[in-house]
Amino acid sequence: MNTDQTLFDELKALETEQRNPDTMHIDLANGAEIAALINDQDKLVAGFVNKRLPEIGQAIEMIRAAFLKGGRLIYAGAGTSGRLGVLDAAECPPTFGTEPEQVIGLMAGGTQAMFVAQEGAEDSPEAGASDVQSVDIGPEDVLCGLAASGRTPYVLGAIKQAKKAGAGTIMVCCVTAGRVRHDNTIDIMIDVPVGQEVIMGSTRMKSATAQKMVCNMLTTGAMIRLGKVYENVMVDLKLTNKKLVERARRIIMMFTSLTYEEAAFMLSEADNHVKTALVMSLGNMDKLQARELLHKHDGFIRAALESLEA
Repeated sequence: MNTDQTLFDELKALETEQRNPDTMHIDLANGAEIAALINDQDKLVAGFVNKRLPEIGQAIEMIRAAFLKGGRLIYAGAGTSGRLGVLDAAECPPTFGTEPEQVIGLMAGGTQAMFVAQEGAEDSPEAGASDVQSVDIGPEDVLCGLAASGRTPYVLGAIKQAKKAGAGTIMVCCVTAGRVRHDNTIDIMIDVPVGQEVIMGSTRMKSATAQKMVCNMLTTGAMIRLGKVYENVMVDLKLTNKKLVERARRIIMMFTSLTYEEAAFMLSEADNHVKTALVMSLGNMDKLQARELLHKHDGFIRAALESLEA
């Protein structure tokens, strides 16, 4: 059997390449009916993700351990999957105050593929391996492959190279795990088989929603486990625009009895570091004492404040 025939047969068998019996007549629907059909299918996604919470939890702990060692989370994907990885990576610095290089996204076809589809770029496992090598991946890092089909050559090449370098490896896909040929290179498999798409093969829909949900859990979970959230508020944000400055002041006011002006002053005294400002205010101490206390408790505000009551 030739290569093209093999690929044809593989794709034909994928869950994401089947026709959805619930949307067979979507071409006859009006706008409201189309929206309802899509929404009905989207409602199913969270249930599929729910079945992989243990694996997602393991992945969160793997990523946390990597960060504690100074390692990175590196996403690798193609097309919509790749863009989701880049998106999640880009949102970490303003949300959690991370350095841009702590979470990065590798995209088949490079930066230009973010804006203009480079369809052929995903077919090369060598390109995936090369991109992973270009970021000097090592044993302290984690590589998370994103591939709706579970078979994207670029992603499998990236995972294989990461495993060769001793990095932890995760796969997020939207087909059953048994369809992923990985030669034991994947440490944690997060397979979320969402079934047939609303439009056959359009994995930017349910598959993308599932992958976005998992990516959110991975980075948010790891950041929570690093002390970047106090109660359920993100307190390690970088104040890179006026909106975030105002959010920081509001956070300080939320946890303290300070006025707007007092919160603004405290934030300035803390060099615009929200966690330091909060510990200064709630612990009644100066900036250096607050920083030392946070450092002693690995950046966890709750633990730092509780130590004052002990």
